[in-house]
Amino acid sequence: MPKQTLTRILFVEDEPDIQEVARLALEVVGGFTVRVCGSGAEALQVAPEFGPELVLLDVMMPGMDGPTTLKALRGLPSTAETPVVFVTAKAQPHEVARYRELGALGVITKPFDPMALSDEVRRLWESG
Repeated sequence: MPKQTLTRILFVEDEPDIQEVARLALEVVGGFTVRVCGSGAEALQVAPEFGPELVLLDVMMPGMDGPTTLKALRGLPSTAETPVVFVTAKAQPHEVARYRELGALGVITKPFDPMALSDEVRRLWESG
Protein backbone atom coordinates (compact mmCIF):
# COMPACT_ATOMS: atom_id res chain seq x y z
CA MET A 1 0.00 0.00 0.00
CA PRO A 2 1.59 3.34 -0.98
CA LYS A 3 2.30 5.79 1.78
CA GLN A 4 -0.05 8.77 2.01
CA THR A 5 1.19 12.05 0.60
CA LEU A 6 2.83 14.25 3.21
CA THR A 7 1.09 17.61 3.59
CA ARG A 8 1.15 18.77 7.25
CA ILE A 9 4.46 19.45 9.03
CA LEU A 10 5.03 20.73 12.56
CA PHE A 11 8.41 22.52 12.73
CA VAL A 12 9.82 22.99 16.23
CA GLU A 13 12.75 25.43 16.34
CA ASP A 14 13.73 28.19 18.78
CA GLU A 15 15.69 30.39 16.31
CA PRO A 16 13.39 32.89 14.51
CA ASP A 17 15.68 33.15 11.44
CA ILE A 18 15.72 29.37 10.96
CA GLN A 19 11.94 29.21 11.57
CA GLU A 20 11.31 31.70 8.79
CA VAL A 21 13.72 30.18 6.25
CA ALA A 22 12.38 26.67 6.84
CA ARG A 23 8.73 27.76 6.78
CA LEU A 24 9.20 29.58 3.47
CA ALA A 25 11.19 26.69 2.00
CA LEU A 26 8.62 24.10 3.04
CA GLU A 27 5.53 26.14 2.09
CA VAL A 28 6.69 27.89 -1.08
CA VAL A 29 9.10 25.31 -2.51
CA GLY A 30 7.54 22.18 -1.07
CA GLY A 31 3.86 23.11 -1.00
CA PHE A 32 3.45 21.83 2.56
CA THR A 33 1.16 23.20 5.26
CA VAL A 34 3.56 24.20 8.05
CA ARG A 35 2.96 25.16 11.66
CA VAL A 36 6.00 26.60 13.47
CA CYS A 37 6.53 26.30 17.22
CA GLY A 38 9.29 28.08 19.12
CA SER A 39 9.63 25.52 21.92
CA GLY A 40 8.92 21.94 22.90
CA ALA A 41 6.22 23.09 25.31
CA GLU A 42 4.47 25.01 22.52
CA ALA A 43 4.69 21.95 20.26
CA LEU A 44 2.94 19.83 22.89
CA GLN A 45 0.08 22.35 23.00
CA VAL A 46 -0.23 22.78 19.21
CA ALA A 47 0.32 19.21 17.97
CA PRO A 48 -3.01 17.63 19.06
CA GLU A 49 -5.06 20.37 17.36
CA PHE A 50 -2.83 20.72 14.27
CA GLY A 51 -2.49 16.97 13.65
CA PRO A 52 0.92 16.91 11.94
CA GLU A 53 1.86 14.01 9.70
CA LEU A 54 5.55 14.72 10.36
CA VAL A 55 7.41 16.66 13.05
CA LEU A 56 10.71 18.41 12.29
CA LEU A 57 12.33 18.86 15.67
CA ASP A 58 15.37 20.93 16.66
CA VAL A 59 17.66 19.00 19.03
CA MET A 60 19.12 21.87 21.05
CA MET A 61 16.49 24.22 22.47
CA PRO A 62 16.35 26.03 25.81
CA GLY A 63 14.12 24.44 28.41
CA MET A 64 12.80 21.33 26.73
CA ASP A 65 15.31 19.92 24.23
CA GLY A 66 14.42 17.85 21.17
CA PRO A 67 14.82 14.37 22.70
CA THR A 68 12.70 15.42 25.72
CA THR A 69 10.06 16.89 23.40
CA LEU A 70 10.03 13.68 21.34
CA LYS A 71 9.43 11.61 24.47
CA ALA A 72 6.56 13.92 25.49
CA LEU A 73 5.03 13.80 21.97
CA ARG A 74 5.11 9.99 22.17
CA GLY A 75 3.02 10.29 25.34
CA LEU A 76 0.18 12.10 23.52
CA PRO A 77 -2.35 9.88 21.73
CA SER A 78 -2.44 12.19 18.70
CA THR A 79 1.34 12.08 18.13
CA ALA A 80 2.31 8.69 19.59
CA GLU A 81 2.99 7.33 16.09
CA THR A 82 3.83 10.56 14.22
CA PRO A 83 7.23 10.31 12.48
CA VAL A 84 9.85 12.74 13.78
CA VAL A 85 12.98 14.03 12.03
CA PHE A 86 15.60 15.81 14.11
CA VAL A 87 17.12 19.00 12.69
CA THR A 88 20.55 19.67 14.17
CA ALA A 89 24.10 20.86 13.64
CA LYS A 90 25.23 17.95 15.83
CA ALA A 91 25.17 15.17 13.24
CA GLN A 92 28.25 13.04 13.83
CA PRO A 93 27.56 9.34 13.08
CA HIS A 94 27.31 8.41 16.78
CA GLU A 95 24.87 11.30 17.37
CA VAL A 96 22.71 10.29 14.38
CA ALA A 97 22.69 6.70 15.68
CA ARG A 98 21.50 7.95 19.09
CA TYR A 99 18.68 10.00 17.50
CA ARG A 100 17.54 6.91 15.58
CA GLU A 101 17.61 4.90 18.82
CA LEU A 102 15.28 7.53 20.30
CA GLY A 103 12.86 6.78 17.47
CA ALA A 104 13.68 9.47 14.90
CA LEU A 105 12.98 8.71 11.26
CA GLY A 106 16.18 10.54 10.35
CA VAL A 107 18.28 13.68 10.74
CA ILE A 108 18.52 16.85 8.67
CA THR A 109 21.80 18.67 9.22
CA LYS A 110 21.99 22.41 9.89
CA PRO A 111 22.71 24.55 8.08
CA PHE A 112 20.35 23.06 5.50
CA ASP A 113 19.88 24.19 1.91
CA PRO A 114 16.43 25.86 1.80
CA MET A 115 15.96 24.89 -1.86
CA ALA A 116 16.68 21.20 -1.09
CA LEU A 117 14.86 20.99 2.27
CA SER A 118 11.49 19.86 0.90
CA ASP A 119 13.10 17.12 -1.21
CA GLU A 120 15.08 15.90 1.80
CA VAL A 121 11.92 15.86 3.95
CA ARG A 122 10.04 13.89 1.26
CA ARG A 123 12.92 11.42 0.89
CA LEU A 124 12.94 10.75 4.66
CA TRP A 125 9.13 10.49 4.71
CA GLU A 126 9.13 7.94 1.91
CA SER A 127 11.96 5.94 3.48
CA GLY A 128 10.02 5.61 6.73
